[in-house]
Amino acid sequence: MTSKITWAQLRDVNCAELEGAADGWGRASNLADAGRDRIDKQLLNELRGTQQGEAADAAVGRLRQLSQNFQYVYTECGLLRTTLNSMAHEIRGQQRALQEALDDAEALKFTVHPDGSVTYPEAGEGLIDDKPMPGGTATGGGVPGLLPPSGLVAPNPNVAKAQDIADRVVKALRTAADIDWRYTRILRKLKAEEGLKVPDSTWTDAATDAAAVRNAAGAYLNEAIPHNASPAERKAWWAGLTQEQREEYLAVYPDQIGNLDGIPAVVRDAANRDNLQLLIGKLEGQEGDKAETQLAGLREIDRQLHDGRKPPMFLLGIGDEGNGRAIVSYGNPDTARNVSAYVPGLNTSLDEEFTKADLKRARDTAMGTLNHAPSSAAIVWLGYDAPQTPDGLRSLAVMGDERAERGGSAFNGFMSGLVATNDNENPHLTAIGHSYGSRTVGAATQQGGGIPGVDDIVLVGSPGVGVDHAEDLGVGKDHVFVGAAEHDIVTMLPSKQQTAFGAVGLVAAGPVASYVVGDLADQGDDDLWFGKDPASEAFGARRFPVDDGPRLVNGEGISIDAHSQYFDPRKDTSSANSIALIAAGHSQRVKVERYR
Repeated sequence: MTSKITWAQLRDVNCAELEGAADGWGRASNLADAGRDRIDKQLLNELRGTQQGEAADAAVGRLRQLSQNFQYVYTECGLLRTTLNSMAHEIRGQQRALQEALDDAEALKFTVHPDGSVTYPEAGEGLIDDKPMPGGTATGGGVPGLLPPSGLVAPNPNVAKAQDIADRVVKALRTAADIDWRYTRILRKLKAEEGLKVPDSTWTDAATDAAAVRNAAGAYLNEAIPHNASPAERKAWWAGLTQEQREEYLAVYPDQIGNLDGIPAVVRDAANRDNLQLLIGKLEGQEGDKAETQLAGLREIDRQLHDGRKPPMFLLGIGDEGNGRAIVSYGNPDTARNVSAYVPGLNTSLDEEFTKADLKRARDTAMGTLNHAPSSAAIVWLGYDAPQTPDGLRSLAVMGDERAERGGSAFNGFMSGLVATNDNENPHLTAIGHSYGSRTVGAATQQGGGIPGVDDIVLVGSPGVGVDHAEDLGVGKDHVFVGAAEHDIVTMLPSKQQTAFGAVGLVAAGPVASYVVGDLADQGDDDLWFGKDPASEAFGARRFPVDDGPRLVNGEGISIDAHSQYFDPRKDTSSANSIALIAAGHSQRVKVERYR
């Protein structure tokens, strides 16, 4: 079609042909996806398991490149399919509007001309001689639905009717021409570079392509995504879609489907792997420290997703909003009987440190849990903006409650999604909070009836959780477990009241001063920054033994490593094994240490 189309051309557009072409691109997309899946899940695993050396490494590199090429083909072909289907959907809407106008003209015995003008017959009575008023031709261009003119101006009653029909015809033609123009621009952009490689610049273009298709197809797909529904309702929505509809959503909205609580884990993983590449392409085209930092984190996640590690990784969330989002599960949380979700704390963001340290903590927990229960999965949940300080623990002023409250609400939504999608009748769920993450877990327990489905809570390296008693966390005090290293300064921080009393200057001076003030001010007192010390007798949780950790001040200088080794089976065997036992549903086997 062109901008000067006739109503006959619009009427005769065969939208089924557009949809047939879309189906063809869909089949190409699915074939590429199947090829990528075979490389990632079969060929690479077999090669890594049977071959070693430089030749094997080179073969792995080539297979990974081929997998990325297939992924690009899958993405672009999927965008083409949705573009054509969306175009057909919109054109059909204008065909219906046109046909209704033509039907009305036929019923009135009006003539609709190729240019959209409408000829109407004589009718009515003249004001002077009572003769019928002559017919005429109405030209479209006004606004349909206006009140008809008065009899004094145009006594022929057919005038208003003809004008309305003409306006409706012209509106349908103009809208169809606009649809044609918009989608033509998109289709012209959906072209791949020549060659067998898919460089980062191509993924940058792919991210732009996806955004363009999303904007064009908003009415076709996006409005139906149940953003405001419960996780259970979202699960039912996804289950009710046809396979073709699911494929289109995954192709055009991987960012939304991949981060929607209530969507099955395997679907979220597939969507987020695609969105990961689009995010890498998007950030490649940006400048600034934030883009550079997040890009490094995304690349490391991508590397780990393809390195064949066990248990298998599931990417349940990814995004660049705020300080970045990343949710990674080791093991399938939908099929596992035991699922733990670990919330990291202060200074955590989507960067290389997160992808190497925090992902390792979740994987260590998964490996330890599998030693006690074969049906297990462990998750690291960076689904909120943890407080950031430029110099580690230099300033405590950032450690307010607001981010914990917002994070707690998001964490509850995620856990509700796990409950909705888990295949087991009564799965065992564990929430683990480290550092400020323990405050976030504490906030989650105080919202909407507690954390959905959670049976046990583990708090390590905690500056307090916002409540003063373990029984206030909603799972029973015997199901709240605490690990606090002797030399972990975060578990020794003075309360806000104490710092306000006279330690503010020392706290701002740095972690050493904070530790000293806390040690002096907290004698005989068990209050921390966010309330009662979870390791105290007054709090009433079950404290498990942990390694003391390196001293704050030692022969090598200042170290806060005691705050970060709770999950490491080599550096703190007792703590890591206790966390694994709890996550595996064997908390009765956890040894108890005396309170502070």
